[in-house]
Amino acid sequence: MFSQVAPQTKVRNMTSAAETGMTGIIAAVFTPLTPEGEINLPVIEPYIDYLSKKQNVKSIFVNGTTGESMSLSVAERKALAEEWCLKAKGNMDQVVVHVGCMSLKDSQELAEHAAQIGADGIAVISPSFFKPSTADDLKEYLRQVAIKAPTVPFYYYHVPSVTGVKVPVRDLLHDIEKLIPSFKGVKFSGSDLMDFGQCVSHSRPHWSLVYGVDEQLISGLAMGATGAVGSTYNYIGSYMKEMMAAYESCDQLQARAIQFKLQELICFSMKIGFDLGVNKQLMSDVSGLDLGPPRLPLTRPTPEHAKAILQKYLSLFGYCPFA
Repeated sequence: MFSQVAPQTKVRNMTSAAETGMTGIIAAVFTPLTPEGEINLPVIEPYIDYLSKKQNVKSIFVNGTTGESMSLSVAERKALAEEWCLKAKGNMDQVVVHVGCMSLKDSQELAEHAAQIGADGIAVISPSFFKPSTADDLKEYLRQVAIKAPTVPFYYYHVPSVTGVKVPVRDLLHDIEKLIPSFKGVKFSGSDLMDFGQCVSHSRPHWSLVYGVDEQLISGLAMGATGAVGSTYNYIGSYMKEMMAAYESCDQLQARAIQFKLQELICFSMKIGFDLGVNKQLMSDVSGLDLGPPRLPLTRPTPEHAKAILQKYLSLFGYCPFA
């Protein structure tokens, strides 16, 4: 059973989570590809340089949804994880590698590899073809992955809009440390704030509960999120760090103003069609990095759409030297 300590005595704070897990603004990084669609490892070093120096973002989430993990082979994901970890050394505070796959064996292989290359944490998404129907089924799947990297902090990656898995995360958390001693928290990329709030209310002090819906991060913070993982933090990470600082200092007007700007960008982009290909192109345009196309079946936006979204970004967030 969950502890019977009253929820108000267990409200989370970012300072305590910083000592043991994910906290603050974390960029879910894109995967650089060549024009031919092959992974482009030489771009990773300048990518890290851009995040750390231009966006002041010092933590990354590798091979996740934004990184097109499900469109990559196991060998490609290993090569990417190695390069991110190698180049991040001394430049990033934390590299969390997503190792979830449709195949348990592939997930286990990637978990072992992440431990070998010194990842600061691993995250696992639920399989989404053959789906777990209960919290117990999902927990057992996660346990079978975690045992392959028993000393690496382990995070469940919840993204029901992509996986179609609707198992409440609070149910998953019940006694989870008995099954997964390395469990350290959740990347919660869902809009069910009641479920997220219950996770926070009944969490352990050493867990990280990071929110993954960029456009409503302020709501996640109100519920007690220790931080945020998102794709837009690649190119507006510095602004979102300002938003979190404003929120922490109780400047709600400033925090909302920044959140509303991101919402306006996303609302505008969605009218045109805002998918991963569009998002990746915007990062290339803002950063000056050539991240290449997304892997098929996703495609790049038309030049007209890309230009319109970049101009909207510039109108909201200001001058970009690469525009």
